[in-house]
Amino acid sequence: MTQPRAITIALLAMGGEGGGVLSDWLVDLGEANGFLAQATSVPGVAQRTGATVYYIELFPQSAVPAGAQPVLALAPVPGEMDVVIASELMEAGRALQRGLVTPGRTTFVVSTHRVYSMNERTAMGDGRVDGDKLMAGARAAAARLVAADFAELAEQAGGPISPVLFGALAASGALPFARQQFEEAIRRGGVGVKASLKAFAAGYDAALAEAAAQATPASTVPLGPRLAELGARIAREFPPAAQDTLRHGVLRLADYQDEAHAADYLDRLLPLRAAGEVLVEAARHLALWMSYEDAIRVADLKTRRTRFARVAGEVRLRQDQLLAINEYMHPRVEEIADILPAGLGRWLLASRMARALVGRFTREGKVVRTSSLGGFLQLYAIAALRPLRRRSLRFAAEQQRIATWLAEVQRLAAIHPDLALEVVRAQRLVKGYGDTHARGWRSFQRLMAELPRLEARADGGRRLRELAGAALADDDGAALERMLASA
Repeated sequence: MTQPRAITIALLAMGGEGGGVLSDWLVDLGEANGFLAQATSVPGVAQRTGATVYYIELFPQSAVPAGAQPVLALAPVPGEMDVVIASELMEAGRALQRGLVTPGRTTFVVSTHRVYSMNERTAMGDGRVDGDKLMAGARAAAARLVAADFAELAEQAGGPISPVLFGALAASGALPFARQQFEEAIRRGGVGVKASLKAFAAGYDAALAEAAAQATPASTVPLGPRLAELGARIAREFPPAAQDTLRHGVLRLADYQDEAHAADYLDRLLPLRAAGEVLVEAARHLALWMSYEDAIRVADLKTRRTRFARVAGEVRLRQDQLLAINEYMHPRVEEIADILPAGLGRWLLASRMARALVGRFTREGKVVRTSSLGGFLQLYAIAALRPLRRRSLRFAAEQQRIATWLAEVQRLAAIHPDLALEVVRAQRLVKGYGDTHARGWRSFQRLMAELPRLEARADGGRRLRELAGAALADDDGAALERMLASA
């Protein structure tokens, strides 16, 4: 093109992220450096919080004839965007869906963190949109992708994400301005300048580091010296395609219980090491099953130092403020029995008198203030039962269930690999604790009862996948029963 044209910038952000401030900085940046600027915004709804599309056009003032004004657009147009900024991964997906990101033209600045939609949160199974697919789409659609967890950098800087994204944009080189000119726009804003400049620098450095990392392959998941022996086992005994998943599993299970629990995890997967995709999926689902949720795990997570730090960061706690955290707890008799030694737990469930006595204290929920010494010690005492978990009633039951499931997977992997893969994936029904776990376990058992019939069908894997989808469709299992009845 020989005619001058506007620089087009679209910013997709959610409420509270400082999208309006970032839009103002971009306008000021252009106007202070020889450009005419126009900004518009269109509010919307993102199911999580209000979402807004900000649109900015910058036109070189030197290219405007005397007495004339350029005609600038009011909204982003697919195929015409130079820069698209997404404050969160689902917002990046919205930009891709609208066709705003164009190969050969668009610089795409994306924060890779997630704020899950209501549909994702309320799904019976794993209802999350596949983040890897979103990122793959972003790479394919953009001329240049600048992606990192900019929200984490903002949290570390103690401010909103907008200055971090502004820094990443500056580092991308997509706009004809130097770093100093970006920083001067922040200074002219006059509000929270010191914190914003700190966050800007973090985003700038992260974008440069991300660009350098694109030329090198991603490193394997680090395990540290405590788990080095298990890491060596993974490298020695399992195929490369499964090793990163196995490392994640080992980390999770050592954190959940101990190194011996993580070693058991590898032992259980050894018979599947030649099963290809079945092994990779089994490694993921077995790690989830072996780290089942119980009262010990819940108490452990709620009393960790990192949780208090995260909550303090989320509410932007100042040094002159106190933080109070209230936890609503409503354990059932069954959940108490689960963490007791197996014999004692069975006695509690079998004894009508004992159940009635314990039930008097569990009939109503209880609020525990973990930010107080008394409330913290209550949960800390439960978390301290972790070394005794191997002797608990729930642990014994889950190990037997896992062994039966893996034996079935191993048997089917040799004769019906498609069905074996879906048996592995059916584990996603077994999650949570209390009523949620009980409902999921009933549905899982119904599916496993169908295996003899499915094994005789060439499309048994596809059929089991459909049945699992029906089991996840509602809480009461009605959809699954209807599908089974229609077979």
